[in-house]
Formats: sequence, structure tokens, C-alpha cells
Amino acid sequence: MGWLWAIIVGFVLGLIAKAVLPGKQHSPLWLTTIFGMLGAVAGNAMARGFGVEETAGIDWTRHIFQIVAAVIIVAVGDMAYMATFGKRRQQRA
Repeated sequence: MGWLWAIIVGFVLGLIAKAVLPGKQHSPLWLTTIFGMLGAVAGNAMARGFGVEETAGIDWTRHIFQIVAAVIIVAVGDMAYMATFGKRRQQRA
């Protein structure tokens, strides 16, 4: 059940990160989900580092760290994706 939640949270975080970033992101949805999962892990680690890993009620601070990390990872990951596969796609068109 843990993997299912990781995929769902990664999917949602990846979509939020894509919505926050300006312009069009070219990475596929499966890769965006993986970037979102990495953002969740990195956000949890940052929250643990700042001492706000667990709080009473909803962990808003942890969620903000997760979203910020997901936005950064989606932005960098999309740039890497376009640097790797973007030229190949333009040549086919």
C-alpha cells in the first residue's frame, strides 16, 4: 500500500509543480510522476532537517517543502529531458 500512496502523491505533486512552472514542460506524465515522488522524498528530508517532520494536525510546513522540492526537481528534470531527447524529437518533425 505504501507504493500506491507514493505514486499518488508523486502524481499530484508533479502536476502541481507543472502548473506552477511557467511555460510548457515537455516531460511525459510518467516522468513527472517520478519527479513528484522525488520531490516528496526531498521535501520530507528538508522538513526533518528543519525539525518540522511531524506536527499536530496537518503538516502544512512539510507539504510546502514537498511542493518546493517538486517544483525544483520538475524544472531541472524537464531541462535535462529536453537536452537529452528534445533534439531527437525536433529532427523527426
